[in-house]
Amino acid sequence: MPRPAPPWGFCLFNNVAVAAEHARRQHGLRRVAVMDFDVHHGNGTQHMFESDGDLFYASTHQSPLYPGTGDRAERGVGNIRNAPLPPGAGSAEFRAAMSDIVLPGLDRFAPELLLISAGFDAHHADPLANLELETADFAWATAMLRGVADRHCRGRLVSTLEGGYDLDALAASAAAHVRALLA
Repeated sequence: MPRPAPPWGFCLFNNVAVAAEHARRQHGLRRVAVMDFDVHHGNGTQHMFESDGDLFYASTHQSPLYPGTGDRAERGVGNIRNAPLPPGAGSAEFRAAMSDIVLPGLDRFAPELLLISAGFDAHHADPLANLELETADFAWATAMLRGVADRHCRGRLVSTLEGGYDLDALAASAAAHVRALLA
């Protein structure tokens, strides 16, 4: 992995990048993927992964929006899949991005471990940005990601909470996500 950069934005530590490296060093896994469905692009995760073909990063996020990264053309060494969504995008656009960009990329990569950066700030009730996702979209995405983990990772899937600033939307979305993880 490249040398870490100083923190900026909302994160001080990159939990999923640390987890990916831990899985590789301590558990002998070679191919680790991260799917990030936060409203902001995970520029730090992408930066840590983009030059290592045994790591994969996919992101759905609002664009334009801080931090201003995550263009579709950012591909790393073929291991980066960004699916930027315009302000006002909702369920149909999100599910199409997952179905057309993220899920096929994950299937081609065939990870041994899938990590989810689960940000619920893309919910329509969240005050921080302008995506219009519903609680059910997070459950659907989680079920699709569980399918990837079942096909390629022997079910190995870890989820980390990333964002969500409307407490009711965060609670409902996180609960739907956990229910889908447990299904």
